Amino acid sequence: MSADGAAIGARLRERDLTAAPSALNLLESTTTADREQAAALLAEVSPAALGGEAPGHVIGVTGPPGAGKSTLLSALLQAWRAQGRTVAMLAVDPSSRHSGGSLLGDRARIDFDPADRGVLIRSTAAGERLGGIAWATRAAAHALAAAFDIVVIETVGVGQAETEIADVADAVAVVVQPGGGDVLQFLKSGIMEIPDVLVVTKSDLGQIATGTRRDLSAALRSLGSRTRVVGVSSIAPTSGIEDLVAAIEEHRAGLDPGERRLHARRAGALREFTVEHGERGVRALGGRAAAEALLASQDPGLEVPALVSALERKMG
Repeated sequence: MSADGAAIGARLRERDLTAAPSALNLLESTTTADREQAAALLAEVSPAALGGEAPGHVIGVTGPPGAGKSTLLSALLQAWRAQGRTVAMLAVDPSSRHSGGSLLGDRARIDFDPADRGVLIRSTAAGERLGGIAWATRAAAHALAAAFDIVVIETVGVGQAETEIADVADAVAVVVQPGGGDVLQFLKSGIMEIPDVLVVTKSDLGQIATGTRRDLSAALRSLGSRTRVVGVSSIAPTSGIEDLVAAIEEHRAGLDPGERRLHARRAGALREFTVEHGERGVRALGGRAAAEALLASQDPGLEVPALVSALERKMG
């Protein structure tokens, strides 16, 4: 028997954190019945149902393997919990070719207290979209933002596909390690266009970390960007973590979350629809311009079901 998506969504809307695991299970399921219930869940936590945007702050964290993202997130988690904030972390892992499941276990990667009811950590598989954000992760972030104060999405690697995280998160933190040649690589790949905060890890390395921060700041200035560059050390005794938390909050203070999330949901909806139904499905709707017009006419948060329903009407 399929879970009651509407009931789970209502619990999230009431900020019942114990509903989160059931919500994630439902959103990750691919059965037809569960997909229908997932749509009902998302309707319950949509801006139309909430009377506005979900209150949680959705933060994307990305960067090359080995940059220290998981260690950084462990330190950030401690800082946020010390402030009394509830935190959900979605770690997008590489997927097994055989099972489709995630290869890395969340408990091995991010330090947390399993008895802490204010924390949820979940590894989700990237599937065929290595470096990208799967539909289930997008949906989970939006749903959990109704219940948790902070929702973090951690993605693997750095590539052009990772710019997708800018269409999901309210703020994007790109993490780099000192001396890795990342400045030139970022300038080539376009990754420098997406961060709201740049984080240089391993500040305890001294001059090499200072040089990397200086180079990144200069590169950003050459692009006319005002993105903050923050140096941190995530090993005890930590340093710079409070500065990073403050930089993320400063960015949020100047943000219009409604406009950013609306644009993100609609861009993500069209992307997911195209992945699922191909360009043929988009053409059946009358092309991208027609699909975008259809999205603009929908209640915020219900975009993907609206596209699918329109396609079914066209094809039926």
